[in-house]
Amino acid sequence: MKMPSKIVDISVTLDNDLILDHANMIPKIEYRDNRENAFMLLDAFPGLKPEDLPNQQGWAFEVATLSTHNGTHMDAPYHYHSHDIHGNRMMTIDEVPLDWFFRPGVKLDFRHFEDGYVVQPDDIDAELKRIGYEIRPMDIVLVNTRAASRMGTPEYLTAGCGIGRAATLHLTQGMGVRVTGIDAWGWDAPFFHASKVWQQDHDTSKIWEGHYAGREQPYCHMEKLCNLEELPPFGFTVACFPYKVKAGSGGWTRAVALFD
Repeated sequence: MKMPSKIVDISVTLDNDLILDHANMIPKIEYRDNRENAFMLLDAFPGLKPEDLPNQQGWAFEVATLSTHNGTHMDAPYHYHSHDIHGNRMMTIDEVPLDWFFRPGVKLDFRHFEDGYVVQPDDIDAELKRIGYEIRPMDIVLVNTRAASRMGTPEYLTAGCGIGRAATLHLTQGMGVRVTGIDAWGWDAPFFHASKVWQQDHDTSKIWEGHYAGREQPYCHMEKLCNLEELPPFGFTVACFPYKVKAGSGGWTRAVALFD
């Protein structure tokens, strides 16, 4: 098997200090180092003394308190709603077929859209025409927004465009896509902007519309990707297997792009 010459990590680092979430979702990682955990080895081997261990050290580990939607993660269809529009139960992350997560990728560059803009089908078609690519069923579609440039700052939570219902269905129902991803906090336009629109027209169909589109055609998407600027428009493979959380609405993923 020929290995790709380049692997780009498109996953963010899970970090206590990197601003990637709203205040009610910030993860907490407690670091327990080798020296403070040495007692575990001493307990397991009666009579063993700290000085018997290399530099009096045992094993290090971390205790993490986080949601399945912290860091770079994959949303399962169940995250969007418990049932689809036909009443069928939506798949949880441990039920989604693995072959969805290792596929050719294509990148849509939407960094020029203003914050809060809701991407429409014509925008997708125009970008595909610009890069000269025709999406095939099961391709993984990655969306590059302005949000990535603000990652780690409070502005990250309000930056970038979002993908609307019509555009999502254009990809999933129209083109056979089952996995997408974005470098912003969410697939939809940031709530900061969407809320302003709702205050004006009270049109509930615009709330979380890209996510709720999964009720019509179940699909998965990744959020909080990074380094998409390093990828070509197409010609790469995405590997993004999610962690198998039983009955989970999502799972963390170390997503990477592979290409020559």
